[in-house]
Amino acid sequence: MVVRVGIIKDDVELDSTLKALARAAAGKGCGALVAFMGFVKGVVEGSAVRELVYEAHESYALEKLREIGEWAVKEFGVEDVVILHRVGALRPGDPTIYVIVTAPTRGKAFEAAAQVLERVKHEAPIYKLEVREDGEYWVIGDGRRLRRGGAGVEGAEA
Repeated sequence: MVVRVGIIKDDVELDSTLKALARAAAGKGCGALVAFMGFVKGVVEGSAVRELVYEAHESYALEKLREIGEWAVKEFGVEDVVILHRVGALRPGDPTIYVIVTAPTRGKAFEAAAQVLERVKHEAPIYKLEVREDGEYWVIGDGRRLRRGGAGVEGAEA
């Protein structure tokens, strides 16, 4: 079992990462690998996004990511969970998060990856400021945005 987590500034070389995980997991009876990559949207609520700035409380975020990964291994019987979240100023199309799961079956891999992602989005102390052509918004979860320096919460899909 491998649980690997990271708060990273750079992109990930996926091809070699995925191949290495698949080779290791195959020898343990696994036949499925699910990889999810989130990326910065270019348009939100009809406004162009210039960048998304991620900040994290790094030590606590890493602890929470590890807890989520270990939970997924126990809960779903998967072999490996990799959670890598980027920080810094990212542009539309730039990757923001990677969730990779290996498992004996595709069903377990897909289910675990989806649940890991949801828990990361709701529990990890990772914050994002959306810089758009119509202003700056703190994204506070489940599509809710709070205009920076203003009042009111706006709804949109995150």
